[in-house]
Amino acid sequence: MAKNKYDDLFAEADAAFTGKYQQELNKLKGLSKEEVDALIPKTTDPKIYLDLINVVDQASKDNLSQAQLIHNIKELGDVAVKIAKKIPQFAALL
Repeated sequence: MAKNKYDDLFAEADAAFTGKYQQELNKLKGLSKEEVDALIPKTTDPKIYLDLINVVDQASKDNLSQAQLIHNIKELGDVAVKIAKKIPQFAALL
């Protein structure tokens, strides 16, 4: 199929819709309650998992760099980093 002047625009729009970190976000959301509970100490608020999902979701929407996303994950603390490491793409960066 011949490339037309709109192909790049459609590709950009598709990337914006699906988000830069959509695959990682789907994997985070796919973690079972048991997997998340095993990573969160009893004394820690389980809200950290939801905060992590929100950080990745926002990074995807804002098209943040990997470095900025990793920084934001680390800002959430050790538990968030531990959960993020369950996602292979993040484990390689953390």
